[in-house]
Amino acid sequence: MDKSRAGYLEGIISVVVNSVLFILKFWAGIVTGSIALTADAWHTLSDSLSSIIVIIAVKLSSKKPDDDHPFGHGRWEQIAALFIAFLLGIIAFDFLKDSIIQFKNNESTEFGTIAIVVTIISVVAKEALAQYAFFLGRKTDNVSIKADGWHHRTDALSSILVLIGILVANQFWWIDSVLGAIISLMLFYATYQIAKEAINKLLGEKPDSELIEKIKHSIKQYSSEDIQPHHFHIHNYVRHQELTLHIKLKNNLSIEEGHKIASDIERIIHQQFGIISTVHVEPSDMKKR
Repeated sequence: MDKSRAGYLEGIISVVVNSVLFILKFWAGIVTGSIALTADAWHTLSDSLSSIIVIIAVKLSSKKPDDDHPFGHGRWEQIAALFIAFLLGIIAFDFLKDSIIQFKNNESTEFGTIAIVVTIISVVAKEALAQYAFFLGRKTDNVSIKADGWHHRTDALSSILVLIGILVANQFWWIDSVLGAIISLMLFYATYQIAKEAINKLLGEKPDSELIEKIKHSIKQYSSEDIQPHHFHIHNYVRHQELTLHIKLKNNLSIEEGHKIASDIERIIHQQFGIISTVHVEPSDMKKR
């Protein structure tokens, strides 16, 4: 399955399921007067908003390269992930603020069977959505789908906390406000993780050491000559990756011979790893920079 289809499919399913869950949890929150359950409902609705962002990002990132964007539009997926992280951060702040106010006012919440049933349904449905998003994310390496999966996961975890709170609410009057605060901290952590991954990809990452070793092995198999690859840099454009590296060759090789070796290595890397590469040739006695 390609990235575009996966993104559309995950996004549409997420919007439908989250909209139904929002109605159920919001209704249960109003009936019981629970801040944690009502906040959890709005968290679920935010999942629908983030899924819509995923759909838009997939549409934008699937555009072909043009004169203004020769490397394509794939990084819209990272930008979408940052939007999701920002959305999570706002929700987390609201959860924390409301929970503190409720605790200061010594407010308790009365739960019932409705809250228990709705919360259990939410936990099961949200974890199923998370697993589905993670599966598609692994298959397509789509960071915005992975981010959406984390959004589903945090919602499932927060619903578990709400369920625990419902079961022990009679013994602890403060449980609803404390759970709201815990949920907010979980969301702040998810915000950090999502934003960190997206920013790292936007800024540029160090190539994976395993990938470097595989490329070095392929170069060694290509020629018995003493080719010394080094200075690896990878540029992630989501839809494709580009790699730059340096190789050291014997000083007595002609420009034409050096060019052929570099071109052959570029072709091998593209064929074996699906990565476009640019190889810079250096004389063997040149010191590494």
